[in-house]
Amino acid sequence: MITNQLPPLFARKAFWCPISEVPALAFDHNKILDQALISLKTKLRIQPIGFELLPDKFSLGQLQKVYETILGTSLDKRNFRRKILNKGFLKPLQEKQKGVPHKRARLFEFDKEAYDKLKSEQFYFEF
Repeated sequence: MITNQLPPLFARKAFWCPISEVPALAFDHNKILDQALISLKTKLRIQPIGFELLPDKFSLGQLQKVYETILGTSLDKRNFRRKILNKGFLKPLQEKQKGVPHKRARLFEFDKEAYDKLKSEQFYFEF
């Protein structure tokens, strides 16, 4: 017999919150979360995984926000843009953001082919 009732689970209390406000979790889950964040920060600096967290077309502001959120720090806007554009794997589009309450920013795409060509060279995403 199928019912619409869910079994009694403690996961019903699940919620989203900033990483800095995660409460005490069961078992060793806080330790697991800490290790995952360290791993994510490390990987973010050596691979362009930030692009996986964005839509196919994105603004540099959106990309910077992803990096700032994961790294837990503010990044200088001009420095970030200069360094990320110099990497050579962002393709500028002839499109701008739509439906934003501020000046519409140019959109970009991640150019995987350009990245794959550079991948053989060792580089570091330091902002």
